[in-house]
Amino acid sequence: MKKDIHPKDYRLVVFKDMSNDLSFVTKSTVATKDTIVWEDGTEYPLIKLEISNTSHPFYTGKIKLIDTAGRVDKFKTKYQKHFDNRPKV
Repeated sequence: MKKDIHPKDYRLVVFKDMSNDLSFVTKSTVATKDTIVWEDGTEYPLIKLEISNTSHPFYTGKIKLIDTAGRVDKFKTKYQKHFDNRPKV
C-alpha cells in the first residue's frame, strides 16, 4: 500500500439533509464555509445535502416531488448578471 496518499486533516463535520432536516455528525476532510452549533453546544463545519438515504425514494420507497421551480429561480438569481450583460441582437 502506498504511503502518505490519504488526507490527514479529518475532523468532525455535520451533514444536513435539506429536504427533511436530518443531520448527522461524522469525520470528513471536505472544505466548507458554513458552520452549525450541534446538540452538544459545539460548533462544527456544516455540509448541506440535497438528498440522503433518509429522503431518497429508492431507500424510502416513496416518490417525492422536487421543487424544480425554486431551483430555476435560484439559478436565475445567481446568474442574473450574466443575463444582463448579454449583447443585444
